[in-house]
Amino acid sequence: MANVLLYNIDKDKLAKLTVVLVRSGIRWRAVAAAEYALPIGILATGAAPELPAEIQDAEPAFTDELLLMNGFTRAQLNALLDALRKSRISIPLKAIVTETNASWSSVQLHRELCTEREAMESGGRAHS
Repeated sequence: MANVLLYNIDKDKLAKLTVVLVRSGIRWRAVAAAEYALPIGILATGAAPELPAEIQDAEPAFTDELLLMNGFTRAQLNALLDALRKSRISIPLKAIVTETNASWSSVQLHRELCTEREAMESGGRAHS
């Protein structure tokens, strides 16, 4: 089943986004800052892992908004992106869980997405 992980979404945008996700039949959850070091493949299973008390109040390693999609068909992906556009919900950083990135932490994913975004904006390539 398709699900979405949300990072650093402000309250107003989250309210609008929740409506879109519920209408689309997509499960979602906000990722806590303390979970940023865990592999995104584990986070994407939909279960919130138990974290030691000393790291539960961790500061986020990044503050950009990020939407991470898992288990989407092409049709579901297109429908969600269309619904976001129609609802005027802008989240610049979006990704899909893949075999390659499933072992990455949220911090690693964020770093890679920022590198790719910078390369696209400059007309260059993300990697050599």
